[in-house]
Amino acid sequence: MAETNDTQATIKKALAGSQIAFSNLLDTFWNGVYGFQLKRTENENDAEDITIQTFSKAFDKLHTYDSKYEFKTWLIAISKNIHVDLIRKRKKSLETGENQESVKKVLDDAPTAEDVLITEQNLATLLSHIKKLKPHYQEVINLRYFKELSYAEIAEQLNEPINNVKVKILRAKKLLAQVIKGKK
Repeated sequence: MAETNDTQATIKKALAGSQIAFSNLLDTFWNGVYGFQLKRTENENDAEDITIQTFSKAFDKLHTYDSKYEFKTWLIAISKNIHVDLIRKRKKSLETGENQESVKKVLDDAPTAEDVLITEQNLATLLSHIKKLKPHYQEVINLRYFKELSYAEIAEQLNEPINNVKVKILRAKKLLAQVIKGKK
């Protein structure tokens, strides 16, 4: 029961905005959620992606958590829903594959000058949004999404624990989304 009280205290600190509390929750529950998803998906990449999405969603909705239930159970429920959504999305994309000829035509066509221009403008806009973030968030976004490094490689490069890197990436994505939404 002491663990539950500790967990509840940590959740209260996280709700108050403590970065350390968020890191503690991630450290405490990461392996349980990841292990659960690894058994369900039998795929390390899917398990890691779903686990990251689980914590991202849980941290966004932490104020809705009901302390009558175990925190890990709540996380697992979120995780299950994300996995079901992923399966549905993949199934839907397979079902829409019935119009293969039009898909092949689109894939075979090289991008037009307009497509290249639009892509460059979108990238420039995205980069300008990223530059509004604090430097340490810019760095993890760059390493993860532009240099396409794994979490372990980023942790090694930054000389930080991998869970800190995961939390920073979660935060950077949320802050970037807020910056983008604020501009639209």
